[in-house]
Amino acid sequence: MSDTARLWGTQTALAIDNFPIAKRPLDVRVAHALATIKRHAAVVNAGLGTAGVDDDMAEAIGVVAWRVESGELDAAFPVDVYQTGSGTSTNMNVNEVIAGLASKSLGQAVHPNDHVNASQSSNDVVPTAIRVALIRELVGRTHPALALLVAALRSLSERTMLMVKAGRTHLMDATPVTIGQEVDAWAGLVERALARSVADVAALGELPLGGTAVGTGINAPEGFADAVVASIAAETGFAVRTTPNPMVHMGGQGALAEASSG
Repeated sequence: MSDTARLWGTQTALAIDNFPIAKRPLDVRVAHALATIKRHAAVVNAGLGTAGVDDDMAEAIGVVAWRVESGELDAAFPVDVYQTGSGTSTNMNVNEVIAGLASKSLGQAVHPNDHVNASQSSNDVVPTAIRVALIRELVGRTHPALALLVAALRSLSERTMLMVKAGRTHLMDATPVTIGQEVDAWAGLVERALARSVADVAALGELPLGGTAVGTGINAPEGFADAVVASIAAETGFAVRTTPNPMVHMGGQGALAEASSG
């Protein structure tokens, strides 16, 4: 058994046995985003006096969560991409890894569900994590890359604006165009796709955290979700916010579908 395999607990082990389907794990960036949420949630829970999470425990959870977010522990998240519909297995995988390592550093038991997952449910934290992971990818990598591509195409268009070639239509030569005109059109296509993706990020920023098990917020203290999401927004600069009806984004994934369609 590898060192990373020793980090997870019973729920992860059961999931590995129960879901040997695709034989490839859920994208680890979801685990990274879950760890981000766990880290901020622990601080908020400690401030609210929730579920026995004090400041020392929140700090221990946060230190391990940072290790998860950094990619240091990626091998500890093996649960198959095809698993329970709510993502419970991956959520518990993250909870167990954080709880196990936090328990060792703190010298007292940190429970994966009662402490790391306090005030949360897989049903609200997993769709929240997927949105955070996608926003992080789009804002951090995809959008800057597309902006650079647009700039490069615009530059190429200027340099080739006087280079004439045959236009093509119906697989035949047509009236003349310049290479610059064609390249400028490519730049316009990418630019419009980028604009649509930026709009998708705004829609993805409405997070269902706080809905807990069925969207009603049961077992989450008042102000928990608002405080966690505000803390994530302040740290990342992402325009994330809570939603007045978490059921919308727990039961429907329209924003994710639209973001994926681009």
